Amino acid sequence: MHLPGFKPEPDAQETSESDVEVRIRGLMMDPSTKMPIVVLNDLSGEVVLPIWVGLFEANAIALEIEKATTPRPMTHDLLRNTIHGLNARVTRVVVGSLREDTFHATIWMDQGGEVVALDARPSDAIALALRSDCPIFVSRQLLEHARIASGGSTSLAPDDLRRWLENLNDDEMGRYKM
Repeated sequence: MHLPGFKPEPDAQETSESDVEVRIRGLMMDPSTKMPIVVLNDLSGEVVLPIWVGLFEANAIALEIEKATTPRPMTHDLLRNTIHGLNARVTRVVVGSLREDTFHATIWMDQGGEVVALDARPSDAIALALRSDCPIFVSRQLLEHARIASGGSTSLAPDDLRRWLENLNDDEMGRYKM
């Protein structure tokens, strides 16, 4: 499959044993940068992956988590409606890599039996996954890499940040807890 403007990872594929399904544990503010963080957990609850996102993207995710309605479609609603209007469906999203301290994701779709993949920011992919009711995955390799790389975004050491995120209780996750 080839799409204009899309450069898949060399080993990217629709289903991979190396992808780990995750859920959104919650949204919170980074105490040092005051930027929103989407906190992902694997289904067993053992691995925590924080992804720093912009305020608007966090709001889009929060609106869907809270099942809030807006008078007009927001951007991710429009994208979902466009995909549906083109007789396609989002089957999964995968946060698959970290390059130059930036997370990269892929939105996987099925359009009449043809697999279509789109490069996306993780925040957009997650917002769309929530609206499309499809699973969210993270590559196993990224989970390992992120343990080391995530420390660069805060003043905490990577192990300290991981322990802090893992030990958060539901009240500390803020109003967006799941």
